[in-house]
Amino acid sequence: MDRGTDREVDDGHEAGRAAVTGNAAAGRIPLAVVVVDREGLVSHWSAGARRLFGTAKEAAIGRPVADLLPVSGALTEDDTLSSYGVDDGLGPDLDVSLGGWLSYPAAGCARLTVPERDRIDVLWWAYPLVGSGPERLLVLAADAAPLRLRDPDDTLDATDALVERIVPGFALHTDFPGAEDLARRLPEILPSMSVEESARIVGQVLELGYPVLEFSQNDRVPVTPDWGVPRRAERRARRERLARAVAAGDPVPRELGEEADDLEYAAVRERLEFLNEVSGRIGTSLDLAETIVEVSKAVVPRFTDVAGTYLREQVVAGEGFPDGVPDTTTLWHRVAVEHTDEPGRWDDVVPVGEAMPFPAHTPFFQCMTTGEPVLVPRISEEMGHAIAAQFEKRDIRPLITGRSMLVVPLKARTVVLGFMILLRHPERPVFNDMDRVTGAELAARAGLVLDNARMYTYQESVAETLQDSMLPHIPARMAGCDIATRYLPGTLLGRVGGDWFDSVKLPGARTAFVVGDVMGHGLNSAAMMGQLRTAVQTMAALDLPPAQLLRNLDDLAQRLGDTYLATCLYTVYDPIAGELGIANAGHIPPVLVRAEDGRSELLDLPTGAPIGIGGVPFETVRVPVRPGDRLVMCTDGLVEVRGEDIGVGLATLCESAAHPAASMDDACDTIIRALNPRGGRKDDVALLMARLGGIAPDDVAEWRLPLDPAEVRRARAAVREQLHDWGLARTADTAELLVSELVGNAVRHSHHRPVGLRLVRGDTLLCEVDDDDHELPTLLSASGGDEAGRGLRVVSTLAREWGASRTGAGKTVWFELTLPRR
Repeated sequence: MDRGTDREVDDGHEAGRAAVTGNAAAGRIPLAVVVVDREGLVSHWSAGARRLFGTAKEAAIGRPVADLLPVSGALTEDDTLSSYGVDDGLGPDLDVSLGGWLSYPAAGCARLTVPERDRIDVLWWAYPLVGSGPERLLVLAADAAPLRLRDPDDTLDATDALVERIVPGFALHTDFPGAEDLARRLPEILPSMSVEESARIVGQVLELGYPVLEFSQNDRVPVTPDWGVPRRAERRARRERLARAVAAGDPVPRELGEEADDLEYAAVRERLEFLNEVSGRIGTSLDLAETIVEVSKAVVPRFTDVAGTYLREQVVAGEGFPDGVPDTTTLWHRVAVEHTDEPGRWDDVVPVGEAMPFPAHTPFFQCMTTGEPVLVPRISEEMGHAIAAQFEKRDIRPLITGRSMLVVPLKARTVVLGFMILLRHPERPVFNDMDRVTGAELAARAGLVLDNARMYTYQESVAETLQDSMLPHIPARMAGCDIATRYLPGTLLGRVGGDWFDSVKLPGARTAFVVGDVMGHGLNSAAMMGQLRTAVQTMAALDLPPAQLLRNLDDLAQRLGDTYLATCLYTVYDPIAGELGIANAGHIPPVLVRAEDGRSELLDLPTGAPIGIGGVPFETVRVPVRPGDRLVMCTDGLVEVRGEDIGVGLATLCESAAHPAASMDDACDTIIRALNPRGGRKDDVALLMARLGGIAPDDVAEWRLPLDPAEVRRARAAVREQLHDWGLARTADTAELLVSELVGNAVRHSHHRPVGLRLVRGDTLLCEVDDDDHELPTLLSASGGDEAGRGLRVVSTLAREWGASRTGAGKTVWFELTLPRR
């Protein structure tokens, strides 16, 4: 059988000699190998098929098999044996099913006209394939010309002699010398398939019967794979003859010279074909784990029988690692083990995922430190014992002793990322110097692919970390409202962008909602987004009006550079007043869903210009709301599709936002499902939804206090009484003390207006004290002799949170207390 490589072909008369002399040895002939898929198209075409039929692989793959092969009766009802002039030679027990695909194996011989070779006689064997894979037919074929046996006085026509003396057939479940060799080497005829696929096919071939040649009614010669490589001893002898002739200055016999050229040319071409095939099979993905599996499966079983891949711990983790040569402390993760042995034989002894260092005396350490392949023709008992010593409580010697080993480094830009341990069965030829070169080239190509996957994984991890650090973790509930958010990356190549959302707690039980979109995508946009988001949070904490906040943000963007362009929607929700204050900077407007009738509307707002344009005024719009109303804010990636009017997306947004949902998360998911299938998402998506619950009037208490120090006592009494009415008596002592400190400071520093005191009962107890002094209080460190400076220290110690902000008329100082559990 042919391995898909170009090598010298043995003398095909061996099969004939075996038959004539009665020798039971298997007949070794070169075979073409073709696999046909369920559509009747060629999916695998070996180099032997190219030589036999004169058709290149590129021209054969994907063509109907009936156009290329003489597999009569094995394809369609229209095919007949006579259409090729074929004598099938099967007998009554192995009939061919003409109703579509083969039901049983079939064999035959045919005379074909082949380009550049005139007419040839071809023997073929066809196996039906079953299972989950796409393969439905395996065809083996051979040139019958080398098998003709004719005495010099034989006057029979060549064709008659062939039909009379050589008939392809099968040996069903029959043991014969060479059967084990056939079973072991059968997988190698399918070099472009995975181990699982080739094992499935080989299992069916062995179950259906071995291919044989029938030279008479009694003699059957099993056909075993001929890999086209002369036996090692014969090849060595021919090389020695060639060397002696050259050393003696004698003319080189023509056959030896041609043989040397052919052998060298075939060997080099074989390696090049193998490397080209492997290169086409690896690197199809930037996923590190998938790339590792591709590299392992590319070399088994064609180049080696076992392939174990080890990578540096930092490579597996997607991290950087220090420069320099690895040492005995470097941990290496076993990331893949591919083999042709029985299932499970390696899994328990060398499980994937294990991490281990390697001592300096091992060939693995030599490979990783020098960056060069290490060849061990045969692993001796002593070396097997030394290697097995690294595996605690596991005896690996039976798996490796006697095998040929090649250790190749996986490196990129002179940096060793890992290495591969390649092992061949003892019965297989040992690795040689040419294999060492081939393995080094294979590892170099695989190393670059792995490094690309590693760098992509590392950059993706950095991008995701950056994005996660910049996107806020908003609590599901804030004062008077419930919140749900969604963020969806827009591309697979970079899960980071400039879209963001935020929610900021403001004085007076108010909440600011922000949605923004930096123009562009990638790390630069994410960095700009982070700066703008931080600026919005800082200015929101100063309690700036929405229009003023956008004005300041626009000025900041212009100072940062002309590349800072973004749209932004800033909304302040006052749950006590039942009002939204909204300012827009070139962003799509929000949707408001009314709880009263379920109607949704796109709020009509002044559009404004994007942040960074400059010179454009912004305006705050007041929108009254009621408890239960829902506010939906998003970026344009959710509603905009290239080539489609954005109005279509906005209409779908309004419709889906009004759809009833059991929870806020379900409502967000409903919107995403309604808009995401519309042509595919190309841009990032930020979505923020808030259910505006409001704060009932019964949960708010307010007082106006004249500028009289005696009002401090009145404030304490009013607070205690109100808390008793609310059932919060356990909080009264602390609240009374803190209110006394804040009201006392306000009365002392206020100029003309009365002091305002407000209590708000919500998830926490909020207390606010207003006065007309614009100077904000600061936390001081009071010494033992100071008479003042301890009030805010007490507030800071006892309150859950506290703060101060300027207002149009002065300032507000506030604190919160945690409410006791009911």
